[in-house]
Amino acid sequence: MLNAEWSALKLVERSFVGHDVALLKFQLADASRPLALSTCACLLARVPTSGGSAGFVVRPYTPVSTNAMLGHFELLVKVYPGGAASQHLAQLPVGGSVEFKHIPVNVKVQYPFGVRKLVMIAGGTGVTPMIQALHAILGSTADETRVTLLYSNKEEKDILARGLLESWQKAHPHKLQIVHTLTREPSASGWSGHRGRIDSAFLREHLPRPHTNVQIFVCGPPSMYESLSGARAEKALTGVLAELGYSAAQVVKF
Repeated sequence: MLNAEWSALKLVERSFVGHDVALLKFQLADASRPLALSTCACLLARVPTSGGSAGFVVRPYTPVSTNAMLGHFELLVKVYPGGAASQHLAQLPVGGSVEFKHIPVNVKVQYPFGVRKLVMIAGGTGVTPMIQALHAILGSTADETRVTLLYSNKEEKDILARGLLESWQKAHPHKLQIVHTLTREPSASGWSGHRGRIDSAFLREHLPRPHTNVQIFVCGPPSMYESLSGARAEKALTGVLAELGYSAAQVVKF
């Protein structure tokens, strides 16, 4: 298990699972042990700055693998044009190393979540902690939590882990519902689902009433937090979710 000290771990496999999405597999120091990371917790990755200048870039990533994987863990990384960390990870030779660490503040909420209804609101790569949570929920036959994933992307080609999510929805139709919405999908495309941002009207259509047995997870770009819940680092709840009657205790900002 990683701790608060930086550890260099070797990249052993990389594949591209989308036009700009890389699945990276890293090797742990002990081949017999799992990463042992808490559900939904993230790692910090540190890579050198580009251009030969001294310094590092640090970014958080939530593994998409579970603790059932021994000796390795996997990250799903969206590669952004000009992204200092993601470009480095996309181009790092297999066999090269990246420094990682884990700090307790990165644990937002622990499984089991203790609610009957869970709504996950994700934008882009914000789906990765939701995948971790779904691994836990759907992997337990005794867990009766019903989950709705509201997932926003720019275009259909940007939907991360689509095959995995659709297979889970097919296998667990009574436990998982997924609603996609696209913000920049070309009007002439064959997309027949929702279009537009996750806003008040969209949430009124898909959220349950704010009773005590409902919890909401939010993870996405800064604009999503500002609109729906208030800034990620702020404990107070503002934005659309507050307007709809939810409390700060019901909303987890990843």
